[in-house]
Amino acid sequence: MATKAKTRYVCVDCGTASPKWQGQCPGCGAWNTLEETTVQAGPAATHRFAPLAGRTPVQRLADIETREQPRLTTGVAEFDRVLGGGLVPGAVVLIGGDPGIGKSTLLLQTLAAMSVSHRVLYVTGEESGDQVALRARRLELETGNVHLLAEIRLEAIQAALSETPEGERPVVAVIDSIQTLYSSELTSAPGSVAQVRECAAQLTRLAKQTGVAIVMIGHVTKEGALAGPRVLEHIVDTVLYFEGDTHSSFRLVRAFKNRFGAVNELGVFAMTDRGLRGVPNPSALFLSQQENQVPGSCVMATQEGTRPLLVEIQALVDSTQGSNPRRLSVGLEGNRLAMLLAVLHRHGGIATHDQDVFVNAVGGVRITEPAADLPVLLAIMSSLRNRALPKGLIAFGEIGLTGEIRPAPRGQERLREAAKLGFGIALIPKANAPRQPIEGLEVWAVDRLDAALDKLRGV
Repeated sequence: MATKAKTRYVCVDCGTASPKWQGQCPGCGAWNTLEETTVQAGPAATHRFAPLAGRTPVQRLADIETREQPRLTTGVAEFDRVLGGGLVPGAVVLIGGDPGIGKSTLLLQTLAAMSVSHRVLYVTGEESGDQVALRARRLELETGNVHLLAEIRLEAIQAALSETPEGERPVVAVIDSIQTLYSSELTSAPGSVAQVRECAAQLTRLAKQTGVAIVMIGHVTKEGALAGPRVLEHIVDTVLYFEGDTHSSFRLVRAFKNRFGAVNELGVFAMTDRGLRGVPNPSALFLSQQENQVPGSCVMATQEGTRPLLVEIQALVDSTQGSNPRRLSVGLEGNRLAMLLAVLHRHGGIATHDQDVFVNAVGGVRITEPAADLPVLLAIMSSLRNRALPKGLIAFGEIGLTGEIRPAPRGQERLREAAKLGFGIALIPKANAPRQPIEGLEVWAVDRLDAALDKLRGV
């Protein structure tokens, strides 16, 4: 007699299971996150996990001998930067992004570069082998040593990775994608919460046992978050996101979690007819190509992981046509813009209550650090007065509600990057003033917003 399948509802955020649907998750309290999934009743549903490395005794942490983890360079410099210097054996990397943004292209290029010195495996569940081969030929990649497995059954993939002799086992495996895999232990469909959680957990355990570095491609929801249970991001070692507009030729890869490197590290790529190419000087992408300084523009020095970047902030202030002035920001936090406008009025004496204010970070980059506060207000003031800021000016600094300008981390690296690219004036927090002068760079160090505005009124 066939085993009857049971239905339960699982939260896509926290993984809490419920026997019936509810509007609010009983585990995390999120609304409308319970999704129906089918699980098999009986012995097949109970799954035994093998221990990671056999039975080990309890040890004192100080007695454990550590060793430096060797890095596997991918052959793509920008990808190595985001990973923290390369792939670590046994690490599990999850990379997500919008459809068509270049996830499969980047990883196929990476495997082609690594196949020169390492054994690699590309597991495709979304495309046939012919489709992958056609893409590789279009990109003109050397794939003579790249091994391909067109499979979506988890047990077959596990066998290909674990039962291969030690000398023939792949060093790196790409799973494209985790949402297409299914385990025969479960009866739910591929892509369901249960299947994604089970397949990811089994592959992570396999990576730790065998030392194979596994890179998993993940789908994203319409909100831009990784599809599947939130536990998926917790169990992997590194989480990367593709950013950027699919209509633009530039792609940004950002590390949101990395156990082996810095978070918020940024890799910049340009999409060409031969795939993704790393951009060695990304600051040039985010700066205006205009020869003369124009009103409403201010260049800021931001820090993305270990890399300083210069980004142009543009603002447009115009008389409002309705009763409620608009506040719109692209690449910057919208709620923070409203707060900064209030600070500008209270402590700078500049009112925008009858003006529409639009702010944009050039190049599609997304800036989350508060050091963008000062450049944003300078660009708004410049647009409102229709007067360009001094040529060669860069700025950074967080602004508090009382009008003080707070320091930003790694200020010296930001200043050196600005001087290297030919900027001559830096308007920065007083606490970030360099102890030694920087050649070619005049530093204006201020501690309050009104002092920064007075500096600019005098030039």
